[in-house]
Amino acid sequence: MPFVLYLLGLAVFAQATSEFMLSGLGPGVAHDLGVSIPTTGWLTSGFALGMIVGAPAVAVLGGRWPRRRTLLVTLAVFLAVHVVGALTSDFTVLLVTRVLAALANAGFLAIALATAASLVPDARGRATSVLLGGTTLACIVGVPAGAVLGRYLGWRSAFWAVAIISLPALLGILRSVPNRATGPATAPRFSVTPRLAVLLLLGALVNGATFCSFTYLSPVLTEVTGLGVGWVPVMLALFGLGSFAGVTVAGRYADRRDDRLVLVAGGILLLGWCAFALTTAYVVPTVALVLVQGALSFAVGSTLISYALYAGTASPVLTGGLATAALNVGAAAGPLLGGLAIGSGTFRGPLWVSAALVGTALVVGTASIRIVDREGPG
Repeated sequence: MPFVLYLLGLAVFAQATSEFMLSGLGPGVAHDLGVSIPTTGWLTSGFALGMIVGAPAVAVLGGRWPRRRTLLVTLAVFLAVHVVGALTSDFTVLLVTRVLAALANAGFLAIALATAASLVPDARGRATSVLLGGTTLACIVGVPAGAVLGRYLGWRSAFWAVAIISLPALLGILRSVPNRATGPATAPRFSVTPRLAVLLLLGALVNGATFCSFTYLSPVLTEVTGLGVGWVPVMLALFGLGSFAGVTVAGRYADRRDDRLVLVAGGILLLGWCAFALTTAYVVPTVALVLVQGALSFAVGSTLISYALYAGTASPVLTGGLATAALNVGAAAGPLLGGLAIGSGTFRGPLWVSAALVGTALVVGTASIRIVDREGPG
């Protein structure tokens, strides 16, 4: 894999850390800026909204620029707003920086996916795994480190850390990314084919299932499994390790573009969520399934995105934007549905919701297999 892909992965690591780190910084932000803890939830919601809206929008606007310029501008904006966020004492300003950071993040990821696909056109799966590996490493290292910084040095230090991590990626992109145009954001006759639409829907459903349970893993472990609070970071890191392994392995199989292999893996993922829900009162199977479900979830999810990039070769930049938006629709909807399930009276609820979302994805995928076969591997 070209070295520049790992620089892009470093930027994705910083961006994913920023996206998820607010879950551990809310109380510090609330105390420092004089707002309630529920109000700090707007920071997460604003980021999610910016990601969903920004991915296709920024991809279209920046699609006609040279890829290096687009990547540099979006990453520079991302870095700058974190500096502003670290310095501000006004909650409204902080909220605005979160939305701007999400817009920049979404645009960067859309162009990065297109860039990776163009650099290694016959190995899009492996290239995608390098970029999304940055997200899984953020779960393992970035988010826990942000929580530690927030605890001992204040929440602003986490914002400074994200900005600092982004700097070498910015300099590396300036030096290593080819300075040529990505091509038009949309091809003259580009349209979202049935295959591409199905793949984006499946990606949203699988990612929704992943973040539904990941978001509420802490109360599941403490209230149902009976583990102490001190075990939660360990289990979150274990989920992240599984995710990294899943993305890495999937990258080597995604380029085969075997749709039935994904359906089989999705079936195993469904059985895993059901087993998790049924055995979560027991420590040993819970520990094993946290690792396994992390691996399977990200393996299936990243493979679907790789397939989408193959299916959308007529407009790789816009396809990257749509893929980014689909992932974030799932990331926003999954925790909402999981919260509703908990509100109905059980902490096992998010696990069953995850099973239902993956089951829906399997039904849709199986029903659409004739369309997939008719259009070819994409």
